[in-house]
Amino acid sequence: MGTAVRNKGKCMCKYVPDYVVFDLETTGVYCEQDAIIEISAIKVSGGKRIEEYSTLVNPNRPIPARATAVNGITDEMVEDAPGIREAIGGFMEFIGSSILVGHNIHTFDMNFAYDAAWLALGRELRNDYVDTLYMARRCLPRLSHHKLTDVSEYFHISTAGAHRALNDCLMNMECYEELGKLWKCQEEKAAVEGKGEKKEEFDLECPRCGGMLFLRKGKFGKFYGCGNFPSCRYTRKA
Repeated sequence: MGTAVRNKGKCMCKYVPDYVVFDLETTGVYCEQDAIIEISAIKVSGGKRIEEYSTLVNPNRPIPARATAVNGITDEMVEDAPGIREAIGGFMEFIGSSILVGHNIHTFDMNFAYDAAWLALGRELRNDYVDTLYMARRCLPRLSHHKLTDVSEYFHISTAGAHRALNDCLMNMECYEELGKLWKCQEEKAAVEGKGEKKEEFDLECPRCGGMLFLRKGKFGKFYGCGNFPSCRYTRKA
């Protein structure tokens, strides 16, 4: 079972030079019923990888064929792998208090990792994090899709071995570094152009908590709301 309320760190949309990029492979897409079968993470400093953590995880249940079709991980591969308590414990020790980076982690990987740490260790995953999916949507609006492989292909980054956790970490690290360059250019352009609507449209940082603002639709139309709701209830008109 998952946790009723996840007390996660802040979801941010910006570039930082020191971070840990991570990725999970799972038996499915539902935290409440599926399990982690691979955890990988790369520690990055100044754009260079300095350390890795990677392990398969024995879910103590059969891996569905549909999951194996995506990531290639079989029951035989995880038979002698550590259980989730050891695997998530090693991950938590590896990341420390680092800012985390990943693709589509806001609604997927962070939730799986948070639940695993809480249920196996009684610990909360409170690290702030950057989801490159949202950065890609802002920096590359002309792309029709923003999956990690789409963004990688745009930057001419190899997608070989996609959907294995460590390979996805390597791809994501390179994509984040490239997105960081575009993000800096857009920030500088917004600062020069204005002091008005253009700057505000680009500014996705919550002024109250520093989290990320998401475009939402409510009773009275579209608005920006903080991704750290309900702990932060900041909103502004779109």
